[in-house]
Amino acid sequence: MKNIIALGVLPLLSLANAASIAPRDAPIYDAVIIGGGPSGLSALSGLARVRRNVLLIDSGEYRNEATRHMHDVLGYDGVTPAYYRWAARQQISYYETVSAVNGTVSGIEALNNNTQFDVATAFPNGTSGTVSARKVVLATGLRDILPSTPGLQENWGKGIFWCPWCDGHEHEDQSLGLLGPLQEAAEMVREISTLNSDIVAFVNGTDTPDARAAADASFPDWQRYLQIHNVTVDNRTIARINRLRDGGDPPADPSLPTAPEYDLFSVDFADGPSVERAAFFTSFPDEQRSDVGPKLGVALYGGRLAADGSKGLATNIPGVYAIGDANSDNVTNVPHALFSGKRTAVYLHVQLAREEADRELAANGTTVTRREEEDFDLRSIWNEMNPRDVLYAGEFKE
Repeated sequence: MKNIIALGVLPLLSLANAASIAPRDAPIYDAVIIGGGPSGLSALSGLARVRRNVLLIDSGEYRNEATRHMHDVLGYDGVTPAYYRWAARQQISYYETVSAVNGTVSGIEALNNNTQFDVATAFPNGTSGTVSARKVVLATGLRDILPSTPGLQENWGKGIFWCPWCDGHEHEDQSLGLLGPLQEAAEMVREISTLNSDIVAFVNGTDTPDARAAADASFPDWQRYLQIHNVTVDNRTIARINRLRDGGDPPADPSLPTAPEYDLFSVDFADGPSVERAAFFTSFPDEQRSDVGPKLGVALYGGRLAADGSKGLATNIPGVYAIGDANSDNVTNVPHALFSGKRTAVYLHVQLAREEADRELAANGTTVTRREEEDFDLRSIWNEMNPRDVLYAGEFKE
C-alpha cells in the first residue's frame, strides 16, 4: 500500500483523511516527524524499516528550494531539490507503517509526563486538527535572513549562494563577489579559495573600526591574507543587484552531476560606477523556520535547537528530538541531514523498545534492573538496526 503523500502531486488531505491512512488502528502514533526535508524523510525511512507507526507532517517550505540543483549527495548529485524529495517519498511509500500529510504544525503539548504529545496542525485546505504521538522529531529547518537589497531575494539560490559545497563548483574560476560583513571576508575567501581567485568583497559599509577589531580577533593578519589573494574590498553601500544573464537558461543536461552555470550580475551602489560579477558567495544570518520547538520549551544554543549527539539528538524535553539544519550540531548540508535523521530514528526506536519492554515485563510480573536491560536490549537493538552502511549512526552510547 502506497500511503505516503507526494507534495503537490496527490490531493491534500484533511486531518480526518490523514488519520484514516494510518496503517495501524491505534489512537496514538509511535512518532510524529515535523518537517519533510532530507532529515525528516531520513528519519521516516529509518523508522519505516523497523515498522514503526509514524506520521510526517510537511509544511512544504524548504531552505534549499530556491537552488537550481542539489549537489554532493551520492547517487543524486545534480538533481533538483524537488525531484530528490519526490524520489525519497516514492521509495518510502512502499513501507506500509508510515504516512505523510501536508500541513503546518502550530503547537505541541506534552502530556502524561511526556509519554504523549498532542500535535496541532493547520492544513492547506483550511481545516485543522490534532494527532497524538509517543515521540516527536523536529526537522523544522532554518530560514536565511536576507537583506532587503533589491535583486537579492529574487535571485537567491541562482548564482547567489551561501554554501560552496552546494553551489560553488558550478561557478569555479569565475569572477566572484562576497556579500557579508568585513570581519568575515577573510574567512569567506579561505573557504572559497580552491574555487575562485578573482574576488571582490562587497562589505556594504561595514568597514568600521569595530569591524576591523573584530576581524583582528577572529582572523589575525586578515588584511595581509586578503592582499595575498588579491581581494579588493569595496565598502560602498549596495543599492541594487541586477541580473544580466541567467546561468540556468538554457538548463544544463539533467543527467550530469555538475555543469557550469554562467550567470552575470551588476552591482549598483549609492555612488560611483557599477561592478559586474558572475556569482556571489554570501554570509547572512539565519533563524529557526518554526517556533514550535522553542514554544514547547526546547532550549536554543546559538539560535539552534539544542540536541545531545550522545543521545540520538535528544533535546532537553524528554521524548523530543531535533535533527537537520535546525539543531545545534551546526552542520548544514544534505548528507549530514540524512545522517542525523537516521541517527535519531535508531535511538528513538531503541527508546520505544525500552519502554515497551518495561510494560511487557511489568504486565508479566517480572522486574529487571535498568543495567540488565541496557546491556541486553538497548545495545542489541541498536546493533541490529544500525548496520555499518553509508548511513551508519555510530557506536552505541548510553
